Order: sequence, then structure tokens, then C-alpha cells
Amino acid sequence: MVMAVFAPLTTLLFFFFFSTVSLSAAASVSEDHKTFIVRVKHEAKPSIFPTHKHWYESSLQSLSSSVHGARLIHTYDTVFHGFSAKLSLEDAKKLESLDAVVAVIPEQVRHLHTTRSPQFLGLRTSDKAGLLKESDFGSDLVIGVIDTGIWPERQSFNDRDLGPIPSKWKGACVVGKDFSPSLCNRKLIGAKFFCDGYEATNGKMNETTEYRSARDSDGHGTHTASIAAGRYVFPASTLGYAKGVAAGMAPKARLAAYKVCWNAGCYDSDILAAFDSAVSDGVDVISLSVGGVVVPYYLDSIAIGAFGAADAGVFVSASAGNGGPGGLTVTNIAPWVTSVGAGTMDRDFPANVKLGNGKNINGVSIYGGPVLTPGRLYPLVYAGSEGGDGYSSSLCLEGSLDPNFVKDKIVLCDRGINSRAAKGEVVRNAGGIGMIMANGVFDGEGLVADCHVLPATAVGAIGGDEIRKYISSSSNPTATIDFRGTRLGVTPAPVVASFSARGPNPETPEILKPDIIAPGLNILAAWPDRIGPSGIPSDKRTTEFNILSGTSMACPHVSGLAALLKAAHPDWSPAAIRSALMTTAYTVDNRGETMLDESTGNSSTVFDYGAGHVHPQKAMDPGLIYDLNSHDYINFLCNSNYTENNIQVITRKVADCSGAKKAGHVGNLNYPSLSAVFQQYGKHKMSTHFIRTVTNVGLADSVYRVIVRPPSGMGVTVKPDQLVFKRVGQKLNFLVRVEVRAVKLSPGSSRTKSGSIIWSDGVHNVTSPLVVTMQQPL
Repeated sequence: MVMAVFAPLTTLLFFFFFSTVSLSAAASVSEDHKTFIVRVKHEAKPSIFPTHKHWYESSLQSLSSSVHGARLIHTYDTVFHGFSAKLSLEDAKKLESLDAVVAVIPEQVRHLHTTRSPQFLGLRTSDKAGLLKESDFGSDLVIGVIDTGIWPERQSFNDRDLGPIPSKWKGACVVGKDFSPSLCNRKLIGAKFFCDGYEATNGKMNETTEYRSARDSDGHGTHTASIAAGRYVFPASTLGYAKGVAAGMAPKARLAAYKVCWNAGCYDSDILAAFDSAVSDGVDVISLSVGGVVVPYYLDSIAIGAFGAADAGVFVSASAGNGGPGGLTVTNIAPWVTSVGAGTMDRDFPANVKLGNGKNINGVSIYGGPVLTPGRLYPLVYAGSEGGDGYSSSLCLEGSLDPNFVKDKIVLCDRGINSRAAKGEVVRNAGGIGMIMANGVFDGEGLVADCHVLPATAVGAIGGDEIRKYISSSSNPTATIDFRGTRLGVTPAPVVASFSARGPNPETPEILKPDIIAPGLNILAAWPDRIGPSGIPSDKRTTEFNILSGTSMACPHVSGLAALLKAAHPDWSPAAIRSALMTTAYTVDNRGETMLDESTGNSSTVFDYGAGHVHPQKAMDPGLIYDLNSHDYINFLCNSNYTENNIQVITRKVADCSGAKKAGHVGNLNYPSLSAVFQQYGKHKMSTHFIRTVTNVGLADSVYRVIVRPPSGMGVTVKPDQLVFKRVGQKLNFLVRVEVRAVKLSPGSSRTKSGSIIWSDGVHNVTSPLVVTMQQPL
């Protein structure tokens, strides 16, 4: 259900909140209650109430229409003004009619988007100059990680040689189950948990399976926190793989863990409470590897919380989602959020399949147990061919395999439905000796290495088809799996990960998303005790580090890099930091060619990688930046045709849209990328323009000349074609005009082409992708 509230202004606020609301006699006492997030006019609190919380509680009591009553869950006063409550639909409708209420937003349930990366990114401790050195490794910057909590005992979170906790810090380490405040230190300086929203929907948590504290019972939060800001730890590996030094992006940055994700998911009311607390506590960066369905910004609690954070000067990095390789799958797409996709590194874990006919199929795995006997071939079967119930058995779902069919054999399973590692457990429990997991057509050739519980590997869709064909054509199919450990120097790299969510932006196509990509495939980082590396409950193995994949892993890379940039440039805004990361990103791999799309093996596009792959050392000195402030975002919302109420929900301010039209259109937000969308309503020639402002953060006296690489067949002009700066901090404007001719398209279809605009002074190349989409209306 979607409920946006547009209540008229009135002076009778006191009356509305104290009058008795007539209840419907037909209200059902068994009516389902759901959680809603309520945006109120903060200044409207009647003076009789000492706090806003008292006001909210009284209001809910007067509205209650059932024996269950309406229950307050959280109150918000930093990034959002209002509260969350468990309400019946009838109560929610009554609440939306009150004039002090700006909006009633239904809660969403979000889900997690689930080393060598510092070296791959060019961050080396031995460098005498560079981003790590210039930023003092991020010391005194605080990264808030909104996730599943943290395992504080890990060496990645030790505080050796760190100075005192920054004086600005107002946060705390909250006591909870198996979590004492003494577990915090000068590295982990804050730890809080938010479960009221989760429990409002699911009832009291089962404390035998999860902790009522900031302690991590999943592993995801510990992993992402150590990617962002883990200390140097040696030796580090997972089951013998990826041996070396583990380190986060900002090794001396401080961490604050905000646990919002539980066994049933991550609830909006808790996420918003974490945003509220983190900004109030004094974090500099928020890292959020969580996402859900895309809705308008005024109904999106993550977008709302992130706006409040950005308004307070806090950089927000969020995972773009794991819905790839399909288009329009990108999430966390608000323009004040830096949306991060995932790429590969130059390291993999080959585990190839050798078939009885002599053919070899490439695969990947992280398996550290007893291997198959070298030189021996084992019987090979396809789980979906016989001895099961077809579809379920092909996927190796729980209870679907016939032990008589799979015993002592290597079993081919299709990817999908249950987790990749869980398929191996199903095979093992049925008596299988090994597993090959084959991608489907949608997954393509994208491979993820997993910590399997039996000898197992993952192969691409083409390899899977070849293995099935061999099984069906052979009277005695056999195979083995050859585990080859860790391989470095892999080419090509980076490659856009198959699972990484793709554009275009489903809410605002004029804003290119994702913004950038960062390492997100097979990332080594810290891991809790009491959770096996496969994540399967029956897996009792322990490891201090684990290897995971997802945009969840890419996001904290950027969060840590943002802390380094903020430490090196304290006066930079969140938008300036994002601009530096985007305009210095690269789109070529270690062969010098355009990055590939892992799912197809073809060249990737701007909808896959945004501005490109992060390049931290260049981001340190971008030359020019595209800056933005809250007023610019308000103009953007005005030009998005949001109502004043819609905008107030997001910004906590009464919007004045009268001057917004001077900005021209949505695409004129001063964003580092440019995206134009043309609707072909019978027109043969069409044009649009972009106005951009760049700020000099390089040399005082500098001249930048433009290099235009237009999309194929389109006209692009930039005026002026030269920008002459006399001082650091100086701002100059330029105009980009794009002219296109209609192309032949079937109704409802579209065509996209891309180019770039580069401002160069001979030292810096400030690059902006330019995307043009032609659409044929239905």
C-alpha cells in the first residue's frame, strides 16, 4: 500500500491532536497492523507537551481504533522529523488527515546486497606520498556502517597506535547480549542496535539465533566494516585461499556500527533510526550495503535519511544492488547518494572441471577440505535428469535428491532459488561426493567463488550446457574437479560483475546510476566466530576472514575512500568527494581495452559502470569538481514535479520552487555525469542543453580546454571551450548543447549511445560521461 499525504495548512493543529476522533463501529479488532513512518511538521508541537515524543504518544492514543492500539516504535529528530508506529489501516488514514502530518509512508523491508583490493586500487603503505599518506590513513574520520552489526574482537578492529577518540564524537557503545561497552576501543568507537521496527512486525526475536545487541550473528556487517576501515592484519586468508595482508581502505579511520538487519531483513523504521543516530553522533561517512525496491524519493526511507545526512555534510555510500545483469535493476538511486556497483579484481580461485571426454570447463571455488583423488574420474550425473522431481531436483533444493541416484557421484546442479553453498550441503547429505553448480542463461558467465562444504565448483552457462550435453550423450559420464588455489595477475581486470545492478535509473533517467564501480567480487575481509564461512547453519568451520561477493562489498570500498578524501580535503562537501571519485574513474581494463561485462564477455557500457571504476590516487587531485548543496537538490526535486509536501518529507524544509525553473530541467542538476532522454513524438530534430559549474581545486592559475567525444551520430557543442581559472575555489560555468536526429524505433523501445566531455589542463583530465537515450513512445 502507498499512502502519500498532502494535508492542507491550518492553524487548528492543537485542536486536531486533542479532539476525540470518532471511531468506526465496524473496525475489526483483528485487523492487521502495519508499520508506517510519519513525517510531521516539527514546529507544530503544542507547548503543553515537554517533548515531541510525548506529543506523538498522545496523538496515537487519541487515534487508536482497535483493542490492539497504535504503538510508537521510533521517534526521529535529526535527519527526519516524525515517528514510526504500528498502525491499522484505519488509523493510518485518520492520521494522514491531520494537518500537522505531512506524510504517512508505508514501511519497506530491505535486504543485504550480498585482501588484495587496496593493492589493486593502488593504495600502498610504502608510498611516500599519495592518498593514504596525505590523509593519515583516514585517522580521526568516523565511518558509520549501517548493517548487521560487528564482531568487535576481530584484529581488524584493534586500536594499536591510534590517538584518542575524536573530541567531536557524541556516540556510545550500547550494552546488549554478549556485548559490553568495554568491547569498544579507540578504533570501534560506537555500537548501537535498532530492532523495534523488526520486532513490531515479527514479534520478539529468537535470542538463541541472533543477538539483541550490536554483535553480528550474520557476518555481513563485520565483513563490510573491515573493508571500509579494517586495520592491517597478517597473515590473513580463508581456508588457505587469498593469503596475505588484509586491510581496509581507511585503516586508521574510526568505526561506528549501527545494527539494523536481522534474520527477517532490514526494516525501514530501524534504518531511519540508525541514520538519525549516526548523524547526531557525528559520523563523517555512512556506508549502507542494503537495498530494496525503487519508489519515489519521498516514499523511500533510505533516500530520506540520506538527504538529512548529506544536508549535515555526511557522505553516504550505498550498494547499487545485486539484480544484474538485467537493465533497470539499480537501487539506491537518489542523486545525493553515491551508488556503487561491483567489479572484479586481478585475482581469482580457479577450480576447473575435467570431463571424461578430455574437455576442461573453467570454474571457481573456495574449498579447503579433502580434495578428490588426483587422477581419478568420478561418476557424473545431472540432478534434474532422473531420480528426483525434475525442477526441484535440478536446483538441488532441500529433500529433492534421491540418494540412490547421487551416492558417490559428482552432481551437476542448476543455480537459483536456494543459496549456492546450500546446494552443496543438499548434495552431501544425499551422499554425493562433489558438486558442479551451473549458471542459467540469465546469470551468463558471471562466477562467484564460495566456501563450499564438499568438493564443488561453479561454472558459467555455456560450460553448464556443455556438461549437460556430455552427460546426456555418454553411457558412462565421468568428471573430476581440479582445485588450483589462488591465482594473481588475472586478465582482463576489472570486469563488471555479472550480478552488479545496471541502469538506467528507473526513477530519474536524467541522473546516471550507478555512479561508479569498485571491487565487489571475491573480497577477503573479517568474519565472526560461530558462523561457518559458507553461512550454512551446519557448517561448524571457523575462520577469522571470509571471502564474499556483492555490491555490498563494493560499497564499503568507496565509503573508506571517501573518508580518506575527506581527511585529505576537510572542506570538501559530500558532492565534491563523489565528483572527485567519478571524474577520475577509468573505463579500461589492465589490457588497455574497454572493461568487459562478465555476464556476456562483451564490452560493458555506462549503464553497467556509471562513470567507471574508482581510481583513488587520481581522486586525491581531480583538478575540478562539480559541487552541490541542499538548495540544488531542492531545485532538482521541484523540476521533478514533486509537490511542496513531497519535498518537505525529504528535506524537512518548506520548499520554494519559484526559482527552480531557472535551472531549466532535471538534467541540469550540477552532476558529474550528463544524461539526456529524448521522446520521439514525430519530431525529426531534437535538442537539449546542460548547464554545469565547476570549481577549481587544482592549481591557482590554470587553463582547461574541452575535449568532446560525442555519442555516435549526434552533435555536441560546449561553450566556452576554454575555462581560465585565476585562483583555487573559483567557479566557472559552461553550457553543453546536444542535437540529435530521430532514429527508427518500434513503439516502446529505446536506443542509448554514450560519449564523454573532458576538461584537461595537461595534468588533470576531468571526465564526465554523456549519455543520450532515444525513446519511441507507445
